Amino acid sequence: MAELKTKRNDQDPAAFINRVEDEQKRADSRTILALMQKVTGATPRMWGESIIGFGTYHYKYESGREGDWFLTGFSPRKQNLTLYIMAGFSRYTELLEQLGKYKTGKSCLYIKRLSDIDMEVLETLIRESVEYMTSKFGA
Repeated sequence: MAELKTKRNDQDPAAFINRVEDEQKRADSRTILALMQKVTGATPRMWGESIIGFGTYHYKYESGREGDWFLTGFSPRKQNLTLYIMAGFSRYTELLEQLGKYKTGKSCLYIKRLSDIDMEVLETLIRESVEYMTSKFGA
């Protein structure tokens, strides 16, 4: 079985954010960091080279593959701010309708800038996802 490449490490999340070239993305990243820390109560940790994660849960697939992953996290990618909503989006239709301008992947919420979205709705979305993941995986 292939080993997961993105692992938690001891790099400094604040130093990582300070290296983000785009000033607005850097400021938005600091806001997201504070928001996720407030919601989770967890210390931010780097996962791989470019993801800041909060909290952990242990997963195990039917295939036998298992590992640890963060409850929520984000990455200031070149194109977008990518927020990881690990519970996915199917149960959050009403919140997404109120969120503002965004795109989604399986568990990724893509935002160009925080000024495009409603921050209270984002906080609720993150909180509900973390609560769901915690109840499902006992994190």
